[in-house]
Amino acid sequence: MWLNYLVNTYSFMTEHEMNTEQKILDAAKDVFQQKGMTGARMQEIADKAGINKALLHYYYRTKEKLFEKVFEVAFSLFIPRVKEMMTSDKKIIDKISFFVENYLDMLNKHPYIPGFIINELNRNPEMLVKLFEKNIQIEREGVVDFLDAQIEKEVKDGLIKPISAQNLMTNVVSLCIFPIVAKPVLKGVLFENNEKEYNAFLKQRKEFVKEFIINSIKA
Repeated sequence: MWLNYLVNTYSFMTEHEMNTEQKILDAAKDVFQQKGMTGARMQEIADKAGINKALLHYYYRTKEKLFEKVFEVAFSLFIPRVKEMMTSDKKIIDKISFFVENYLDMLNKHPYIPGFIINELNRNPEMLVKLFEKNIQIEREGVVDFLDAQIEKEVKDGLIKPISAQNLMTNVVSLCIFPIVAKPVLKGVLFENNEKEYNAFLKQRKEFVKEFIINSIKA
């Protein structure tokens, strides 16, 4: 009987802790999305999660640690799928379409990430590099070399023009990420602060980026 009691108590505590941590992560995501990492406050995150600040610090000692976890969760589904696709036998053009679709979907769900990256590039680039190394893990001896070899083959087959994997990936990421980073300017100048029109623009952006990149490398 005591053994069952201990097992049930442990299960309840574990489930309760998981629920609490999920509340924290959901609250942190919302606050980071609204305020960015610099403007976010631990007290505000605790209030939104419905817990006290001491309990928040029990789970995550610093705002940076909390953001790192939110960052990790954001990329946890995206990166494995992308790495699998990029090292598959699909054509380069198919890989570009896949990446653009999934990358823009991820950025739309987590629009605070680009702003964080831009801020940390100047404030703490070393931390940013470590964060990417831990969560992105696009190894030189892996995805990049695989793509370089595939590009070389498709160039020889007359399918695409010569381009390095680094340049191709940089072009794709840049075209995807800029409208998210520059949202206040684009929405204000091009769409008169109309959120609906800006969101419609982002949806159209997927097809535009895919066509633009693909047409730029087609033989």
